[in-house]
Amino acid sequence: MQQGYRVLVIDDEQSIRRFLRTALTVNGYVYDEARSGEEGLQRILAARPDVVIVDLGLPDMDGKDIICRLREWSQTPIIVLSVREHEAEKVAALDAGADDYLTKPFAPGELLARIRAALRRTAKTDESPISKIGDLSMDLGRREVRIAGRAVQLTPTEYELLRVLILNAGKVFTHRQLVRAVWGAAHFEDEIHLLRVNISNLRRKLEPDATRPRYIVTEPGVGYRLRTE
Repeated sequence: MQQGYRVLVIDDEQSIRRFLRTALTVNGYVYDEARSGEEGLQRILAARPDVVIVDLGLPDMDGKDIICRLREWSQTPIIVLSVREHEAEKVAALDAGADDYLTKPFAPGELLARIRAALRRTAKTDESPISKIGDLSMDLGRREVRIAGRAVQLTPTEYELLRVLILNAGKVFTHRQLVRAVWGAAHFEDEIHLLRVNISNLRRKLEPDATRPRYIVTEPGVGYRLRTE
């Protein structure tokens, strides 16, 4: 159980707030809530939550506006919980700065897993010399990557792509975010094919079965994330 972490839920639907209050408090979280965007922004400033869960369809503003405003001064993990299931909505929310996106209805176990992943990411720093997930380890100081103790040779681009993913393990990256992080490209469409090629090459080098990825998971129509479980 997660003891003492404060989770702020910004949602105007009472049944969702009631459900999340029970699910979160039973699992050791400190629950806080807001029913509108403005109230949510006030609660963020007052309570300084460890994780923010926000709906996009709020009565006074779009949830993406909250994400953009929060990202102006804070890296607090943001998980979107919305009935909007179109690919464009997911990509827009993630590009605005959300860390994850779940559609309603949702499994409480999956939401709790996403919260744990978000908290693990905030507990890490870029200065950590070694990151390890399952049999995959990455020594940032020595620029070494190993699978089950076996050294893996990566190209500079493959290494940078894996570095971005492993330092943000569990976070969903859109194609656009990954292209910007690795290539710094101004022209997204020019680099998207290179992203797919490098993801394919990484899977071939890192995965026990590249056709059933254990580490680098595709979020259909959105992008990729590095699985933490």
